[in-house]
Amino acid sequence: MNKISKKVFLKNIISKRYRNKIKKAYLLIKNLLYKIDNATFKYAIKKTFFNAHGYRLNLKNPESFNEKIVWKAFYDRNPLLPITIDKYLGRKYIEEKIGISEAKKYLIPLLYVTEKPEKIPFNELKEEYIIKANHGSNWYIIAENQKNEKRFIIKNGKEFYSLANNLASANEIIKICKKWLNNTYGRKMNEWAYAQIKPLIIIEKLLRDSSGNIPNDYKFLMFHGKCKAISTYTDRFSNLAITFYNEKWDLLNVARDKPTKPIEKPEELDKMISYAEKLSQDFDFVRIDLYLVDDLIYIGEITQYPSAGLAKIKPVEFDFELGSYWKIK
Repeated sequence: MNKISKKVFLKNIISKRYRNKIKKAYLLIKNLLYKIDNATFKYAIKKTFFNAHGYRLNLKNPESFNEKIVWKAFYDRNPLLPITIDKYLGRKYIEEKIGISEAKKYLIPLLYVTEKPEKIPFNELKEEYIIKANHGSNWYIIAENQKNEKRFIIKNGKEFYSLANNLASANEIIKICKKWLNNTYGRKMNEWAYAQIKPLIIIEKLLRDSSGNIPNDYKFLMFHGKCKAISTYTDRFSNLAITFYNEKWDLLNVARDKPTKPIEKPEELDKMISYAEKLSQDFDFVRIDLYLVDDLIYIGEITQYPSAGLAKIKPVEFDFELGSYWKIK
């Protein structure tokens, strides 16, 4: 080997060694920054949780219902989670669990689906309807008839307002829908499943009972396929009340941050629980949301992370009682 070849050879070895050292240092720094960022993220969630409940979040050994919801968001990677919370694909999951013919009777009629909000045929949608993002929660727009015109009631996270039916309203709705499509819901509390969903805008028929009212919402808390509690949401758009019952419809001395309003036991309760059981078999915990329109049952949504684990339950003992039903694997 001549002198020039030796020089080039030694230079390449030294260069390669330095490249390897730089690469190792880069990976170490990257890993350290990830750990710092992850620790900061967890700290922020723990702080939010403590502010909501007044007790510390324990992710290593969660005991309360709300702790286990947060644990689920961090660690449960059941591939069915994104499918079931997707307001569009969730309909197909329901068809598989209860059968297509049953699903046709009990699913809320779907009027339109799109990735492009500007193509929503507002002039063709004559009946009342509700616009939703399939990959979020508390993102919806209600279109209700008022004197042969539409009024839009918009719920956009914490915002809640209405618009009259005109061109500006349609443009505003399109703008809101585009904003939804460009956002990933659930990042603040690490709700993993939402980030796995392909964003869509869906439009469903607005349900009303024979008196013209929005129907009550029945939320079944299902643990390992069995109902342990039911919460009812009444007067959702005027004076929301949330009331808790056990599976036999005994009123529970439990409250959220809203007033309670007891209602009569529905005659269809056993049938509603039966459907909730069928839809919850694949999960250690899930909430099945049903509506009752006069004597007709409608399946609303399958909820995997109720209130992201931040809904304060009084007394706190009930939070831990619900948690005792949930055996985490």
